Amino acid sequence: MNMHKSLFSPHRLAGLRLANRIVMAPMNRNRASDTQLAPTAMSALYYAQRASAGLIVAEGTPVSPQARGCARTPGIYTPAQVAAWRNVTRAVHRAAGRIYLQLWHVGRVGHCSLRADGSPPVGPSTIGLCADRVPVLAGGHEPVLVPCHPPRALRTHEVREVVADFARAAANSLAAGFDGVEIHAANGYLFDQFRCPYLNDRSDEYGGTTERRWRFLLETVAAVASVVGCERVGVRISPLGVAHEMQPDPAPLFSYGQLAYQLARMRVGYLHVYDQSASWIHDPANELLQHLRACYGGSIILCGGFDRQRAESALSSDNADLVAFGKHFIANPDLVDRLRIGAPLAAYNARTIYKGGESGYIDYPSLAEEAVAEA
Repeated sequence: MNMHKSLFSPHRLAGLRLANRIVMAPMNRNRASDTQLAPTAMSALYYAQRASAGLIVAEGTPVSPQARGCARTPGIYTPAQVAAWRNVTRAVHRAAGRIYLQLWHVGRVGHCSLRADGSPPVGPSTIGLCADRVPVLAGGHEPVLVPCHPPRALRTHEVREVVADFARAAANSLAAGFDGVEIHAANGYLFDQFRCPYLNDRSDEYGGTTERRWRFLLETVAAVASVVGCERVGVRISPLGVAHEMQPDPAPLFSYGQLAYQLARMRVGYLHVYDQSASWIHDPANELLQHLRACYGGSIILCGGFDRQRAESALSSDNADLVAFGKHFIANPDLVDRLRIGAPLAAYNARTIYKGGESGYIDYPSLAEEAVAEA
C-alpha cells in the first residue's frame, strides 16, 4: 500500500508530469457550432480556465457522423474540427495544463435527425431504448428532447469500420495537439452495449462469450494504440452502471477483471472507473475495486461523487492513482485551489449545463474574481 500519495502530489502518466492527481472528468456541454460541429473560442476559454487540473479529459467527442448522439457535440472527424480543437489544446498548454480527448460512439443512443443522411443509430443488435430521450435541434435554436430512434445492428464488416473510425480520430487528436486519448466504453454507449449480454445477441466473433463481447473494444484499443502509443491511451468503464437502460453485468468480477487484465497486457496508460451510483467506489474494501487493482497494474482513475476527503481516502488505500471530479468543475474553474485551501465550492446551475452560450459555461468566477467583486 502506498501511503505517500496525496491529491496534490505530482503523478507521472505516460511520461507526462501531472502537477496533481485531480482529473477533470469528461462532461458534455453541448457548445459546438451548429454548422461545423466544432468547438468554439468559448470552449478554448472554458478548458483553459480549468487547466490547473492535473489532467483534463475533454468531453465525449464523436469519431464520425454516425457516432453522434445529441445536438451540438463537437466532432474530431473533419479538418475544421481538428483546427478548432487545436485552439483548445493550445490554450490549455499555454496555461501549463495537460489534456486528453475522449473518443466517443453512442451506439444505439441517438436519433436519425442527428445525421445529415437521416440514418438511424446503430448498435450490437436491433434492441432499442424504451424511455431514454436525447436532445436534437428541431427547427429552433434550443435543443428539444425526443425519444431515441430504433437502432440498426452493425454488420461484422461495419464493426471493423468503426474500429478504423477510432484510429482516424486518434490520429486527428494528435494533429489537434492532445496529449492523449480516452476511449469511452462506459455509460451504456457502443462498447458498453457490446459488452452487455442482454443486448448483444450476435452470433459472429463479436458476440457470445465474454471474450468475444470485449473483442470490439480491445481491437479498437489496439488500433488507437498503434497511432498514439499504448501509454497515451486511457479506457473509461462504468461497472454496475444502468445509464441508458443498461443492466449490470451478471458476473462483474469476471467480466471487468478479464478486461482489466487484457488492458494491462496491452500496457494502456490508464483505466478510468466510473461509479454512476457514487456508492461502492467509496468503500476501500469493495471486492470489485480490489479486483480491478489486482488485474490492472497501471494508473487507475476513480470517478463518482468524490470530495477532498473521499479522494484522499481512495489514494491512501491505493485503489486509485488519480481522482476525477465532474460537476464540481462546472461552477469552480479553480477547483484545485478551492480543494487545496478548503474553500467553499460554488453550486452549478443545472438549467445551463447543456443550454448553450456563455451563461453557465465560462462566466463562473474564480475565488480571486469573487474577492475583487466583493471589494
